[in-house]
Amino acid sequence: MAQATPPFRADHVGSLLRSDAVKDARKKHFEDKTLSADNLAEIEDAAIREVITMQEDAGLKAVTDGEIRRSFWHYDFMGGLNGFDLVERDEGVQFAGVKLRPIFPTISGKLSFPDDHPMLEHYKFVAENTGVTPKISIPGPSCCHFRTADEDIAPAEYKDIEAFTADIAATYKKAVQAFYDAGCRYLQMDDIFFAYLCDPKHRAEKEEAGQDPDWLINRYAWMMNEAIKDRPDDMVIGMHMCRGNFRSTHAAEGAYDPAADAVFNQTGVDIFFMEYDSERAGGLEPLRLLSKGKQRVLPGFITTKTGELETIDDLQRQFEEAGKFTDIEQLGIAPQCGFASTEEGNTVTFDDQRRKLDLVVKTAETIWGGV
Repeated sequence: MAQATPPFRADHVGSLLRSDAVKDARKKHFEDKTLSADNLAEIEDAAIREVITMQEDAGLKAVTDGEIRRSFWHYDFMGGLNGFDLVERDEGVQFAGVKLRPIFPTISGKLSFPDDHPMLEHYKFVAENTGVTPKISIPGPSCCHFRTADEDIAPAEYKDIEAFTADIAATYKKAVQAFYDAGCRYLQMDDIFFAYLCDPKHRAEKEEAGQDPDWLINRYAWMMNEAIKDRPDDMVIGMHMCRGNFRSTHAAEGAYDPAADAVFNQTGVDIFFMEYDSERAGGLEPLRLLSKGKQRVLPGFITTKTGELETIDDLQRQFEEAGKFTDIEQLGIAPQCGFASTEEGNTVTFDDQRRKLDLVVKTAETIWGGV
């Protein structure tokens, strides 16, 4: 299969459901200590080859490893950075009706991206096992700030938020180059906290902590732009935004209006994956702020939180509405989020997942004549 060049009309955010075999093997290795790292890798390798084939068979032109080697969409990457440590505590982050496992990022020293970060090899494995475009998704720069409490930041110089966020940007700048050197030409950063900062509740929490949420939005856009602005011309950057995804629950709500201009016009990102599967995301009006040109938005009209399958007719109507605010040629389709932002996965079946990916491809073919 010849590799096509992104952006694609049909795509997906990245994470996929883990099989029972993978979950069992990871428990035996990390908790029970009864399975070797080599044996775990063999099981994960086999599962990743299977999900690559599944994505290719669905007709997708970009595939991921499904984040099968990860426990979380974000913490595994962050824990691999120099200066970051993951600490287990008694109580996790609150989602709607359920709490996340109690893992917390802490900063013990100066941040930097290590030359041997494990996800570089994760990317290479996908590239070696697909004939279409390999993609890897990592958490965006804002995650390192938003998800780290002030009291968990040890270096005195990082008490200055501008110094702290500048080092995060520099760390990601090195990461972008490292992934490029590993062969990556399609890198996705999940920078979901732009959407969180559109939620009145989260905005109030930041204000109570002495931080201006609008300043943070602009600073997060600056961080992203600093990280990617010097990337080579043949490297495409995607960015995903949602309002939380843990076992089909959410953690935020609110329209994109407070962040849309910064996201579209200050980050320098090429492709935007935007959650749009429920009223929590607000209306499509923020799309009017997308600049004319090559940038592309993939509205997530297809949900990963339930197995109920959307219809082509309904999706076409939603794209007709989106076309009132931006050029339909600057749009594509992807599910609203991953299917398994953590290894537990959403409350959908493997068949649901496949039918949703098939629908992504079918929708692209129906509206644009191809993927």
